[in-house]
Amino acid sequence: MSTVRFSALAAAATALLTVLPAQAEPTLKSGVYLQYDRAPDDTRVGTIGITAPIQWSSTLWGTKAGAYWDLYYSRLSSTGDGRNVTRMVGLVPSFRFRFNQGLSPWFADAGIGVTYTDRMFRTREKEFSTRFNFASHLGLGYSFGTRMQHELQLRLQHVSNAGIKEPNPGENFVQLRYGYTF
Repeated sequence: MSTVRFSALAAAATALLTVLPAQAEPTLKSGVYLQYDRAPDDTRVGTIGITAPIQWSSTLWGTKAGAYWDLYYSRLSSTGDGRNVTRMVGLVPSFRFRFNQGLSPWFADAGIGVTYTDRMFRTREKEFSTRFNFASHLGLGYSFGTRMQHELQLRLQHVSNAGIKEPNPGENFVQLRYGYTF
């Protein structure tokens, strides 16, 4: 993703938050989650994280939209080098769109944020040139339980430095997340 495209996307997300009418009460709750990621080059990732609601909600395109902070710690392991373990922290402001005006157990998530690794991430095929990167994701999830406190989510995430420095190979992950809200 080029720097220009990333900047345009970030500006559009900010404009969306300021233009849409806000409500005082959050549509999301705080929570914790466990996540397993996999990349095409056989990189495996284990993630633990917490979510906290942002005091914003709106109705949008037949959904109840809300926003939340996602703070996480990940351990990335590449099979290209058994000793290649990278630790990453991330902070991603995200949007959640719950279908059927907020009544459906199904929801979609989208977000763009930042990550930082303890060293350069590398696999057999690629090596990142920065420890600071951007992470963007799209996901589809389902809430269940007596209070809808459990959720499962399938997500696609892209991590790259947005062209800040070359090389910028980027990495795509398929993620499976289990979350519990309070």
